[in-house]
Amino acid sequence: MYAIVKIGGHQYKVAEDQTIFVNRLSTENEKVSFDDVLLVKDKKGKVKIGKPTVKGAKVEAKVVDHPKADKVIVFKKKRRKGYRVKRGHRQPITQLQIEKIS
Repeated sequence: MYAIVKIGGHQYKVAEDQTIFVNRLSTENEKVSFDDVLLVKDKKGKVKIGKPTVKGAKVEAKVVDHPKADKVIVFKKKRRKGYRVKRGHRQPITQLQIEKIS
């Protein structure tokens, strides 16, 4: 059983007992539920596609941690001008444990 859910402007394919990383959610609660479910495939193989979302479908997850993603190096250079800039960025993310798809 899996579902495609929209979280923070991105679409994720999730299954039960799966761990995913999404953009930082502004919640400190342990439990989070998402109602923007775009597609659901049940255990029998039946697929329900939403227009735009599946009515009554919900994905429940637990917030595990709020880490930072790996560092991305941004390096800019203009040749023969002596211009070099090196910057790094670490995106704040949220780790979710998918508990239930209903």
